Amino acid sequence: MNKYLILILFAGFSLGSCTAYKQNIMFSHDENFQAAKLSAEARALERNYTIQPNDLIQVKVYTKNGEMIIDPEYELSKELNTNNRQNRPDPEYLVRLNGYTYLPMVGDVELAGLTLHEADTKLKSLYDEFFIDPFVITNYSNKRVTVLGAPGGKIIPLTNENITVAEVLAMAGGMQENGNAESIKLIRGDKTFLIDFSTIDAYYATNQIVQPGDIVYIEPIKRLLRGNAVEISVFLSLLTTTTTLLVLLLR
Repeated sequence: MNKYLILILFAGFSLGSCTAYKQNIMFSHDENFQAAKLSAEARALERNYTIQPNDLIQVKVYTKNGEMIIDPEYELSKELNTNNRQNRPDPEYLVRLNGYTYLPMVGDVELAGLTLHEADTKLKSLYDEFFIDPFVITNYSNKRVTVLGAPGGKIIPLTNENITVAEVLAMAGGMQENGNAESIKLIRGDKTFLIDFSTIDAYYATNQIVQPGDIVYIEPIKRLLRGNAVEISVFLSLLTTTTTLLVLLLR
């Protein structure tokens, strides 16, 4: 084979390697991408989460209008075996696709579409049949937001309602050194919102309340020297070899 053909092939392989470095950019888009718009009213609107199919909920029932919960003098607690009470697990109940969940004693109850307060009221009326003045506390155990990108993969449980994007980022560890504050995406179903925390004005314009199931993606900064040091060293080594071979062949 002609030595120049070998040289060309080798040089082509070397140059091609510079574009083969790893890409850690997710959810990229082209120039025709249109971000979803959020009105100022919707951005500031606080709302209660509602129970949805496939949710996991915890239900606690107390008697005498929750007297045991308050018990300021701990008189009621003394009558109970504290250790056994602390070791008692908190079971989770699945809301099935039809919106119903099966609960002890009361059986199937339709809870989908209700807020926690509405569920408490409904369950209280059902447990009235079995307990004296029941007091019901219902909580979510699987409402969450997924954070991807610069902070790494994190699952943020929504233990409170009306949590903002800024709070989610704080719970995920804050804006990392390699995170791009100008390029944060909030993905909600088939909609994608662009979040910009690089300036105060952009923060006020784009920060919003997250919803369960949202994905918050912080795009990493493309730092060639730090992010692709291994690939660059390989490329430089191949380039040096190619140059040396070229000099020898020309001589």
